Amino acid sequence: MSAPAASVARVTTTSARAARSQAKTARPAFACTACGWTTAKWVGRCGECQEWGTVAEVGAAGVGPRTVAVAPTRSTAREIGQIEVDAARHAPTGVGELDRVLGGGLVPGAVVLLAGEPGVGKSTLLLAVASNVARGVSRGAAGVGRPARVLYVTGEESAGQVRLRAERIGALAPGLLLVAETDLATVLGHVEREEPDLLVLDSVQTVASAEVEGSPGGPSQVREVAGAIIAAAKSRDLPVVLVGHVTKDGSVAGPRTLEHLVDVVCQFEGDRHSRLRLVRAVKNRYGPTDEVGCFDLSESGIVGLPDPSGLFLSSAGAGVAGSCVTVTLEGRRPMVLEVQALVAPSALANPRRATSGIDSSRLAMNLAVLHRHVGLRVMDQDVYVSTIGGARASEPSADLAVALAVLSARQDTPLPAGTVAFGEVGLAGDLRPVVGLERRLAEAARLGYTRAVVPAAAALGDGALPAGMKVARVGSLREALTSATAT
Repeated sequence: MSAPAASVARVTTTSARAARSQAKTARPAFACTACGWTTAKWVGRCGECQEWGTVAEVGAAGVGPRTVAVAPTRSTAREIGQIEVDAARHAPTGVGELDRVLGGGLVPGAVVLLAGEPGVGKSTLLLAVASNVARGVSRGAAGVGRPARVLYVTGEESAGQVRLRAERIGALAPGLLLVAETDLATVLGHVEREEPDLLVLDSVQTVASAEVEGSPGGPSQVREVAGAIIAAAKSRDLPVVLVGHVTKDGSVAGPRTLEHLVDVVCQFEGDRHSRLRLVRAVKNRYGPTDEVGCFDLSESGIVGLPDPSGLFLSSAGAGVAGSCVTVTLEGRRPMVLEVQALVAPSALANPRRATSGIDSSRLAMNLAVLHRHVGLRVMDQDVYVSTIGGARASEPSADLAVALAVLSARQDTPLPAGTVAFGEVGLAGDLRPVVGLERRLAEAARLGYTRAVVPAAAALGDGALPAGMKVARVGSLREALTSATAT
C-alpha cells in the first residue's frame, strides 16, 4: 500500500472511531418523572425514590453544558444595602392564626402550598382568607388605592358549590372573583386579564397543561403547573396559595420538587371526628417554622382559636382516677391537655394496649419502665390511654403524665387536684429535662394549676416560677410517683 493510501486509511479509521465514540456518548438518556433521577439505560424502578414505572426516555445525553450563549440582562445588579424591602413586607390575611404561622401574612410574590387530607377544611379556610383580602384596599402601580381583587380558581368543585359554601360562612365579598377552570393556559389568561391581588388555586393536582403529556395530578403535569404559576407570581409580585393533596402517609402528593419550588409549605391537620384543626409550617422562607395555628371547624365556618388549651381538658378530670394533666409545646405555643388511662383485668393471653393521641411504642416503653423500676404489674391487665379533644401528645415530655395516669388507674386513686406533670422518662427510670419549662409552668398557672412535677435537671431561671405555683423537682420516676400522689 502506498503512503497516500495508508494515510487515507488511517484518517478513515480515526473518523470511524470518532463517530462510534460520538454515537456512544450520544445514546438516549432516561429520567424519573417523579424525582428527576437520571440513568443511561432504562430500568423499571427508580434508583432514587424507588418508584416503579416512572423512568422514561428524555432524549440524548449531552457531553457538555447546554447553555453557552450570553443573554442580555434585564436588570442591573445593585449593592445589597440599596435593595428596597417595602414590597417584601407581610400583608395580613385577616385570619390571625394563619398570620401567626406565615410570620405575619402573605408576602408579594410568595407561593404558599397548603396540603391536607380531604375534608379537613382547606377550601373553607382559604375561602375565608380570600374574602378578607377582597374586602381590603389594594394599591396599584401608581400608588392609588383601589378595592382589592382576589381570583379564586376551583378545579374540584363547581362555581355554584363554592358560592353556597361562601354564603354559609359569610364570605361573599364584592372583590372576590370565582372561576371553575382546569386548563393552565386559561387560568393564566384570567390572571392576565383580572390582575388580582391574590390568587387561590384549588387545587394544583386538578389543573393540567395541554402542552405536557400525562393526566392531571401526574408528576409532569404538577411540575409544569407549579412552574408556570410560580413564574407568573414572581413576575407580578402576586401572592399565590396552592391547595395540595396528600398521600396515605400524610406527605404532599406529586413530585418532591413541588415542595422545593414553593416558598411556604403548610400542613393542615385534624381528626375527622374532632372540630380542632392545626396548621403548621414545615417550610417558610419568610417566617418561622415552629408556630402552630389552631382553628375550630364548624358548620358556620372556621374560626381561629387564640387560646385552645380548654379544648383538651375534661370537666370531670379532677378527682377521677386515671387522669393526669400535662403541658406540651406545639411550636412555641404551650398547650395544656389531659391524659386519661384505664387499666382493667384481661381475659386474653396477650393483654390489649390501645392508644388514642399517644404513641403506642412510647406507652409500651413506659409500661416496661414502670414494671422494672417501680414494680407496677400490668402484665395481666388491659391498658387504654387516650387524650381529650383529639389532641396528640407526640413529644417525649408527656411520658411522665402517661406514667402517672396509668399508676392512678391501676391503684384506683386520683391525683391531687391542681397537679400537672411533664418530663421524659428514660429506660433507667430517670427523668430527663424538657425544653420551654418556663412557658409550660406559666400556661399551667394561668389555667389555675398550683402543683407541678418536673425533672430535677430542668433549668429554671430566677423569677421564672409563677406566683402560687409549687414545683416538685424529682430525679427519677419513683420519686415522681411519690411526690405526685402526696397530698
